[in-house]
Amino acid sequence: MIGKKKDAGRDVGQNNLYDDDLITEDDMKYYDPEDLSEGSDGVPGDGGFYDDGDPDIDREIDSAMARRARRRKKDRRVRNFFVVLIIAVIAVAACFAYACILVPQDRDLPWPSFLGERPSRIPQVFSFLDRDPSDNPGAVTIVSSEKETQEATQAISETSVQAGSGTAVQPETEAAQPETQVQTQPQTAASDAHADTMAQADILAAQYDYDGAIALLQGIPDYQTDQTITDAIAQYQAEKDSCVAVDVTAVPHIFYHSLVNDPSLAFNPDVMGQGQADGFNAWMVTTDEFDQVTQRLYDSGYVYVRLRDLVVETKDADGTPHFTPNPNLMLPEGKKAIVLSVDDLSYYHSYEPAGYPDKLVLDDQGNVKCHMVDASGNESLGDYDVVPRLNTFLAEHPDGCYKGARGLIALTGYNGIFGYRTDTDYVKKEHLMEDQAAWLAAHPDFSFDQEVADAKKIADALKSEGWEFASHTWGHLSVTDKTADELKTDNEKWVATVQPIVGPTDTIIFAHGNDIGDWEGYKEDNDKYSYYNSAGYHFYCNVDGSVPNWVQITERYVRQGRIDVDGYRLWLCLNGEDTSLSRLIDTTGIFNDQRPTPVVANGQS
Repeated sequence: MIGKKKDAGRDVGQNNLYDDDLITEDDMKYYDPEDLSEGSDGVPGDGGFYDDGDPDIDREIDSAMARRARRRKKDRRVRNFFVVLIIAVIAVAACFAYACILVPQDRDLPWPSFLGERPSRIPQVFSFLDRDPSDNPGAVTIVSSEKETQEATQAISETSVQAGSGTAVQPETEAAQPETQVQTQPQTAASDAHADTMAQADILAAQYDYDGAIALLQGIPDYQTDQTITDAIAQYQAEKDSCVAVDVTAVPHIFYHSLVNDPSLAFNPDVMGQGQADGFNAWMVTTDEFDQVTQRLYDSGYVYVRLRDLVVETKDADGTPHFTPNPNLMLPEGKKAIVLSVDDLSYYHSYEPAGYPDKLVLDDQGNVKCHMVDASGNESLGDYDVVPRLNTFLAEHPDGCYKGARGLIALTGYNGIFGYRTDTDYVKKEHLMEDQAAWLAAHPDFSFDQEVADAKKIADALKSEGWEFASHTWGHLSVTDKTADELKTDNEKWVATVQPIVGPTDTIIFAHGNDIGDWEGYKEDNDKYSYYNSAGYHFYCNVDGSVPNWVQITERYVRQGRIDVDGYRLWLCLNGEDTSLSRLIDTTGIFNDQRPTPVVANGQS
């Protein structure tokens, strides 16, 4: 053990030793041996060492060395902690810069799909780093006129020469800068169009049109180099691959009439008369009942499909159709197909006192809405009936329909369609019913051609929204007690007055829920079927609320039973007597307590 150097002015006898004064063996080489010798009085000189034979001194030296080692170890730990902390901060900053600044500006940079959606814009606080001024509201975009560009170029050139640079700035180089900044605008526009295409593809995929979504993205130039697009395509393909086939022979079909907006009018015998009030109570649902049924169907996994989606149709050379069940109607596991139809969307004159809309119209965006005139004469547009109400719901829940499907609109013709008086009786003024004559008297400015033109605009808009049309017979006939000749006369009126507006249809939805044959199917000797088949009808629908679904697919035709969603059906549900709708959804609490009870079938009291 080496001794301890004596501090100047220190009382050696006190043995006050400090670890800062510790001299190790390695320090010996820096001391002159003469400075370490004892004086004549036996006390070490100023540079000498104490005798190391004293055990107390040895212990104090050992203790000082241990304290010094611990302090050095602590210092190293603190230093290492701050080094690691600085490295971590740098790494986080680098990741943030990559994700939030570099990736949004360079779509070629990779982006891990497990991190979610690829960022497309730089955060506003870092907008000054955006390489594209058009994406940065705070950036200054320089767009110079030709004269300003030339003046700026000349000034830069003169400054360079005066500064003695020896090389004048080329005008072409400086003049190119404004052009480059202007050229960023088409790139931004392309990015916006790119985002719109991605949004459209998302909607298609949400509606289970995965092939359409993929084809849309693959139409983008160089889509293979964009990881966001290729990731979306992979996701759509994976979702498609996970779908399962629908049993098309077990698909239910529900239908509505127009919705009751004011029960105090529609169900009031003093306003409507007892028979009509009973009829509205039995045949119609209120807007709130419709909303609840629609929401519960959606919550139960039902997806609206077209009737024709249930089959594959092929045609012979002469146009004769043949039908087979569709094995490729695919939906995700847990989703269930359902068909919907709406009867009598004509807004008959008899509806006028009951608070129904009077016609369908287009709003400023071209969407189909209802036109309503209240008792005070105030006009409004809104979702007052099935068509616009379902459109609004499916716009918010695109996964509630298959490839944009809505439903079938079953139309008569004797009062016109969609609230427009398009039947020729209004022009000929022959065979007019009392309410038709009264309407004409109240509308002296009536123009048949204008009514037809307006109705055609509505029909075209409905088609674009996903709706299809069916005949409901021109005169709302009960086909059961009519002859084939009578049905032929009626259908010819429909073809002459309704088909020119909505286009041809191959579907007939029988009025009153009747049919032209029994459940076993249409036979070749059925003259009513033979006529309708020759007239081009191959899809037939009746009403059968006894079971939750009934589908008959033959080579020659397709047939489906429909469940009436109306006041009578909800009354049966309320009393535990329903065997169809209540097997699709929970109907508890749907029945509107403003309804008169009991609700009588077919509106007969």
